[in-house]
Amino acid sequence: MTRPAAKGTPPIAAPSVPSQPRAAAMLAMATLGFAVTFWAWALLSPLGATLREQLALTSVQQSLLVAVPVIVGSLGRIPVGALTDRLGARRMFPAVALLTVLPVLYLGHLADSLAGYLAGGFFLGLGGTTFAIGIPFVNSWFPPHRRGLALGIFGVGMGGTAISAFSTVQLARAIGPSFPFDLVAAVLVIYAAAAYLLLRDRPDRPVAPGSMLNRLATSLSMPVTWALSFLYAVAFGGFVAFSVYLPTYLTNAYHLDRSDAALRTAGFVILAVAMRPVGGWLSDRFQPVAVLVIAYGAVALPALVVAFGFPLIPVATLAFLGMAAALGVGTGAVFALVARLVVPERVGAVTGVVGAAGGLGGFFPPLVMGLAYGVRGDYTLGFLLLVATATAAGLFTASVVRRRAEQVPAAAG
Repeated sequence: MTRPAAKGTPPIAAPSVPSQPRAAAMLAMATLGFAVTFWAWALLSPLGATLREQLALTSVQQSLLVAVPVIVGSLGRIPVGALTDRLGARRMFPAVALLTVLPVLYLGHLADSLAGYLAGGFFLGLGGTTFAIGIPFVNSWFPPHRRGLALGIFGVGMGGTAISAFSTVQLARAIGPSFPFDLVAAVLVIYAAAAYLLLRDRPDRPVAPGSMLNRLATSLSMPVTWALSFLYAVAFGGFVAFSVYLPTYLTNAYHLDRSDAALRTAGFVILAVAMRPVGGWLSDRFQPVAVLVIAYGAVALPALVVAFGFPLIPVATLAFLGMAAALGVGTGAVFALVARLVVPERVGAVTGVVGAAGGLGGFFPPLVMGLAYGVRGDYTLGFLLLVATATAAGLFTASVVRRRAEQVPAAAG
């Protein structure tokens, strides 16, 4: 089928509708790449305590060592997303996977000082940028009414950080300190080869015009970019903050041992990751704005319960599980909203900015929690600030974002 064209020009082919098996295969490959590169991205975090002893680091130096890949990976999503709009995921996924092999092997075999690990960690941050490759890629392969679920399934790839958390220390102890890095490097190379052979950009995908800097400037000038960045900073930033700080909170507030606190935190992370596709699916059925409003409310209420210091079992445990589910749903709904509000050729650039905001948003709550505990000796103020932030995000979504969504038709696909 073709659309009429201006006189004297050839007819313009209407966008084809990809077959469901083909789209599902592309989604699977993108999700796998996201998980593998995030596994690499998170290699240093589980080794923080070990490296602190080996290198005689201070607590600040240890925090910096763990934070560098996260910061670089978050900010790196901005240029990588813009590049993906132009070059496509078939080039970007294998390239990023192969480039990430270099810092992985360097950290596993050559780094032996704080400066060396910081340099390796800086380049390891490249692995955290693939989020901005996969979102526009998946977005292009699915029609608007199925994008929410598809993007939510892709988001499960962030569980690669959990693979690292559960395996890195154990493999290093059982086989050798360099083995986790060698294993990840081998998996990255295998994935890069498979992606080059199997991954395909949608043939009729729109390609963003102009230079990368111009596309970034245009995306940054769009009010919708900043609105979505705020929403994702609260949803995904909240998830990151709890995955980092919850063990400390449980240890200080409820006097749990580190192993017990780590297991409970793992449960929080797994539930949040599992709920991300649910958020996308709900957004396909009931509109992402409505889902987000409910999700932010479902964060605020349990946070208020925790602020009053109820016993861990069962009240606080149920509250934390409720927050995990709500944050997972919220992260899925935000990118369902991206797919609806942003034209396809700019999804990569906008995703880069939004993804960076989400990653960076996870750094501030732990600082606030630590400060609140240091000043007052409890976490009440920190959780009340979370209540206020989630409530503000819900009200902003229900008013400003809702009006924007009503004015802009769903992105064509």
